[in-house]
Amino acid sequence: MNNGIPFTIEQFFHVFEKYNKTIYPIQFVLLLVAAVVIFLATSRKPSRNKIISGLLGLLWLWTEIAYHLIFFTAISPPAYLFGTVFIFQGLLFWYEGVARNRLSFRASRSFDGILGAVFIAYALVIYPLIGYALGRIFPSTPTFGTPCPTTIFTFGLLLWADRKISLSLLIIPVLWSVVGTSAAWNFGIKEDFGLLVAATMGTAAIVQHNLTLKTAQIL
Repeated sequence: MNNGIPFTIEQFFHVFEKYNKTIYPIQFVLLLVAAVVIFLATSRKPSRNKIISGLLGLLWLWTEIAYHLIFFTAISPPAYLFGTVFIFQGLLFWYEGVARNRLSFRASRSFDGILGAVFIAYALVIYPLIGYALGRIFPSTPTFGTPCPTTIFTFGLLLWADRKISLSLLIIPVLWSVVGTSAAWNFGIKEDFGLLVAATMGTAAIVQHNLTLKTAQIL
């Protein structure tokens, strides 16, 4: 155990190994979902916002069911709590983006747009490359669809929002970024330090974007 964490580093990576072996080749389907989301965010399809919101919610529900509840609970009872909040986050994306149609996404060349693209590229490409460079190879490594890369991807996508978004959508991703950073610190998963960067810079940029839109509406 490390600093009160109820499992060893060997147990931690064994969970990833079991998860990846069990779901293979669904990892490629999850990457395809991410590619569809990116494509839609760069398109002008009228239905894109509800589809993106629905897929983003699906990714969070997948992480909860397929990773936290089925696998991670075997070594960490608090994973039941993590699973619950991830369910809530997924449903929140469905409520805000599908049921209420309050979310709108558009990739742009603005600072927020470029920062969002950097986070998305980090989650999908740079994150696994860092792990590989540090000696972590498939299947004993986090893949897209597990909590940390999915959270970084989410911050990137929210930076592509071209409307004011509810700050309630940020609470769980920010909290998970704190939890995930502890793994980076205790187990040497250096790629997870991207969580802290995404949470800090992403939240600041989103809050500033909301304030700018509010000021524009007042004027």
